[in-house]
This record gives sequence, C-alpha cells and structure tokens, in this order.
Amino acid sequence: MKKKTLILAVLVIGLLLPSCSNNSNDMMSSVIEKGLKRSIEQSEFMAASLMDQPDRLPKTTEKDGTLVTSDTHWWCSGFFSGTLWMLYEATGNETLKKYAENYTMRIEKEQYALDTHDLGFMMNCSFGNGYRITGNENYKKILLQSARSLATRYNENIGVIRSWDNKPKWMYPVIIDNLMNLELLENAYKLSQDSLFDKIANSHATITITNHFRPDYSSCHVVDYDTITNKALKMDTHQGYSSTSAWARGQAWGLYGYTMMYRETQNEKYLQQAINIAKFILHHPNLPEDKIPYWDFDAPNIPDEPRDASAGAIIASALLELGQYVNDDKLSKEYQSVAAQQLRTLSSDEYLAAPQTNGGFILKHSVGNKPRNSEVDAPLTYADYYYVEALLRYKKLLQ
Repeated sequence: MKKKTLILAVLVIGLLLPSCSNNSNDMMSSVIEKGLKRSIEQSEFMAASLMDQPDRLPKTTEKDGTLVTSDTHWWCSGFFSGTLWMLYEATGNETLKKYAENYTMRIEKEQYALDTHDLGFMMNCSFGNGYRITGNENYKKILLQSARSLATRYNENIGVIRSWDNKPKWMYPVIIDNLMNLELLENAYKLSQDSLFDKIANSHATITITNHFRPDYSSCHVVDYDTITNKALKMDTHQGYSSTSAWARGQAWGLYGYTMMYRETQNEKYLQQAINIAKFILHHPNLPEDKIPYWDFDAPNIPDEPRDASAGAIIASALLELGQYVNDDKLSKEYQSVAAQQLRTLSSDEYLAAPQTNGGFILKHSVGNKPRNSEVDAPLTYADYYYVEALLRYKKLLQ
C-alpha cells in the first residue's frame, strides 16, 4: 500500500512540475509581450516627435517630462537607433525600419571622432545593429572607420584605451565603461580580419581585470595610469559614491563587458571574470528583492537612495547571455531567474512608462550621475536599449 502511495505521489509531482513550468513561462511571455508592445509604442512616438529636428537625438527629460535632446557627439547618440533596429528585427515593422535608418544616419559623421572613447556605444549600437540586420555595405564601411578612430586612443605602452581628455585631475583615466566599447573593435576584427582590433580589445580587457577589480570582484569606476611608468596610479570614481564603493552601473558594465568578450574570443578568463562579477552582484546584501539596484551598492542612505533602472536592464541582458555559456545548470537557472525578476519589475507600472508619457522613453527611474545631481531619477536611452535587448533575449529563450 505504501509503495502504491509513493508511486502515485511521484506521478502527481511529475504532472505538476511541467504545469508549474508552463505557468511560469506563460507569465514571462505576458511580461515580455507587454514590455515589447509598450517599447514599440513609445519608440514610434519619440521618433515621430523629433523628425523635424534632423540633428538631434533623445537624451533624457526635464522633471516636468519635457524631452531633452543631445547633438550627435553625445556618448548616448547611438542607443535610440539601436533600440529601433532591435524592435524592427523583432516585428518586421517597416515604419520602425525607416525610423531606424533615419536616426542611424544622423550620427554618420561621428565615425571620424578621435576625442571620445564611446564610439562603441555610439556606432556599434546603431550601425552595428543596422549592418547585422540588413547587411548594408555602407554601414560596414562606417563601422570599420569608427573602429579605426577608436583605436587611435589606445596607448600601446600602457595597453589600454584612454577615456577622457578633459579631466585634469587624472593623467591617463580609464573607466570601466570602456569595456563596452571593445565590442566595436571585435566586430571590426570579424569584418576586416585586421588583428590589431582584436589585439587592442584583448589587451584592454586583460589589464582592466588586473587594475579595476578588487578581491571581491567589485570594480572601481576610474583607474588613473602614469604615462611615465605605464603603471596604475590609483583607483577613483567620477559617478560612484566613493573610490572604494561599487557604483551599480559600473558593476553592470563589467558583467556585460566580460560576457561579451567571452562570446567574441572564447577566452575562459573572461567567462570566469563574468561569473565572479555576477556572484558579487547577485549575492550583495544591498541588492533589493526586486533586483533593481540602488545607484551605488554602498550608497550611504540605503534604502532611501534612488534606484537605477539602467543598471538593472544591463544586468538582466548580461545574465541572460551569460547563462548560455556557463556549464553549471544551477548557475544558469539562477541567472535566468534573477533576469526574469528584473524584467518583471521593469515591466511593472512603477518603471514602465504609460503610453505617450515620459518624453517617449520606455523606462523611468534611472540614474546618470548622482554625485553631480545630473539625470537622477530620470529616463535614459541606454536603459531603454538594454531593456529591449533583455526582453528579446528572454523571448528567444522561451522559444
């Protein structure tokens, strides 16, 4: 009798488990469809609103919701067209494609910019997505020129790409954000077979592991290098709470950057670095239950500190990719579970803007530069970009 009861219990559990899994997938499918539908509505609304200003790009909003725009040289100028490209790819919507082409070409001249380390953000998110989706040969030429321009900022003796030119407090500043711009170089390497691009990207990524990260795998924001000795002088910050704190978006850049570098190179040291960064983020005592971090993990007034939706979106997208590379099923499930929670939170009314509000941006509640009171509790184009990317990555997993 006991044996029959045990067999029956096992059968019941076996029947229930797929049902629970299906319910969870159905719930996430609803979250994703809601997020994508709103993303399309907001992006079309925003794109239409700026068609009469051909040299402007969306940046953020004023406190009253008024749209603030930037010129093409602002480091975020490529994110909006990148969002449009991803939404076009997901839907086949020709209106979105026309908008994507228009906003991409607005920043064409930036391929020759030599004074910015952010050409990866600017040109790979826009022209890179455009080329990947359409195969437009003109986009390819622009990507290669952009990579050549970025490569001019590489110091072969130090082995890293310089960030800012106009910050006199540092001799040779390099910020954690630079990891993200390496994708442009790896993309150019694949398109041209010029190994210099790959050499620069790997040198920068390797030296950044040595000098930006602490024993717990948190990173500082800025490392200043000595151009005489070619050695790291000090760890510092520009947008974080302090030189010893863990600025949330900086941790997100590190996680995403090393996940991307593993994808591009298959170098195991990058995979392990990404796993270690993920462990720091996901097990930090100050990570809220809804998984959207405060603007800095060490901000002094937690829980009364602003959240950063942009950091949450970047982390979600990175975790979904990283989960595909790890050989540990438990880790993979943890990454997907956290990303699912982040997407549920970001797709809630608290973070997801109502149609035709928020200046046309998709998400609310991001933080640009808290120490300088710039873009605090505001919408940001890169928050939208990585949110849409995360939605589409999760949708692909479900399919």
